[in-house]
Amino acid sequence: MSQYPLSYTQEFLCAFDKGDGEGSFSPRYHNTRGWRLSGTIDLDVLQHALNDVVARHEGLRTAIVHDGGTGYQEVLPPSPPALVVHDLSDTDAGSDSAPESRDRRVEEFLNQVEAGAIDAHRHPVLRAELGRFDDNDAVLVLIAHHTATDGWSMRVIMRDLAHCYATRTGHDTPPLPTPRQYREYAVWQKEALTEDALASGRDYWRQKLHGSQMLAVPMDRPRSELTKVTSTHRFVIDTALTSATLKFAAALRSSPFMVLLTAYELVLRERTGATDIVVPTLTAGRGHPEFEDTVGTFFNFIPLRTSLDGCATLREAVQRTRTTCIEAQTYEVPFGHIVGEAPELMAPFAATDLAVGAIQVFQHPFVTDGELGAGLKYAEIRRRLLSQEVSADIPDGTLWTLDVDPSDGIFGNIKFNRNEFDESTIAGMVDAFTAALRRIVTTPDAPLQ
Repeated sequence: MSQYPLSYTQEFLCAFDKGDGEGSFSPRYHNTRGWRLSGTIDLDVLQHALNDVVARHEGLRTAIVHDGGTGYQEVLPPSPPALVVHDLSDTDAGSDSAPESRDRRVEEFLNQVEAGAIDAHRHPVLRAELGRFDDNDAVLVLIAHHTATDGWSMRVIMRDLAHCYATRTGHDTPPLPTPRQYREYAVWQKEALTEDALASGRDYWRQKLHGSQMLAVPMDRPRSELTKVTSTHRFVIDTALTSATLKFAAALRSSPFMVLLTAYELVLRERTGATDIVVPTLTAGRGHPEFEDTVGTFFNFIPLRTSLDGCATLREAVQRTRTTCIEAQTYEVPFGHIVGEAPELMAPFAATDLAVGAIQVFQHPFVTDGELGAGLKYAEIRRRLLSQEVSADIPDGTLWTLDVDPSDGIFGNIKFNRNEFDESTIAGMVDAFTAALRRIVTTPDAPLQ
């Protein structure tokens, strides 16, 4: 088997491999996405379609080999991913409102799957779980390890699964684009991002981050020897505030992310008293159009530094944040090169009483709703309201994720270590975030208090 270089994202993941089941190669460090299915499902065809997807995308069957030296990736032959079927037909028993009962059971099922595990070293690193209410109503959940996929990849997988299913049931569907493989991306990245190509970006980050550290908030309990338990707190920002946020962002020629990030910065300022705020975010990392149909892990970890010192109004805070984001996008380089220019940046991760919180925003992602053929329809489940005590893992700190749906609100979730934070603390930060966002979009010229 041929060996290929690791991408910069894979190198980042290797750096967080703790080797104790809690790092980036933990069985719980995975992506989980769900789709509601309406219509008759042929399980044999579904399994074959899953096999087709694994054969199509090498990233789902690529081993990451690293032993302290120079790592590499190795592509393995295709093998069938597991398809597990669950009977949910008892959901309606004793209920007068079957649709509402099923909607709640869908969320419970998603949480149940997300609380599970998938081995990063057994390939393919993809599993499907199907919960069936009856012959015409089901929920399909895809779970894949994060070392092989990102959020974008999960939607690519579902799009391709739908196409393969429709083709196998005899439907005439337009051909899918031929995907570039992730190993090709890693080779391209190492060849294209030379020292000369990265020089201006490294210069920018060296000056931008001089003397800075990631901003961290106090924990409720110091980090201990207790096993990490990653929980998820979920919340929804109503459609009225979502609409106001989108309108305000457009008026300032900003993205929704810039406005939401400003609200998060105000929460951190309130909690820590800091005005020099460095917040990490996760970018999609898919700036090269040839790899938009590639399954793999592309995200990049970017520190955004904004000074609120002397900031007079909320509007000015957004404008400063906007400038930070535009500069970061202009000079984005792999995180390993950024931290090389700012050696003190990561110091708070070593603290036993502080946690760094990253934030990411999904802004109008491509929608994976459609038909699998023969009247079988699928729709992505984005609105999730049920929090969960045990969920998918993150390497360290906390992670805020905001999914912007213009017609239905902003769906938020925060992953945190339950042994470090009380959920009431996390819920309080959400309340403060919502209040800050409302102040920004309704009274932007009010003083920054």
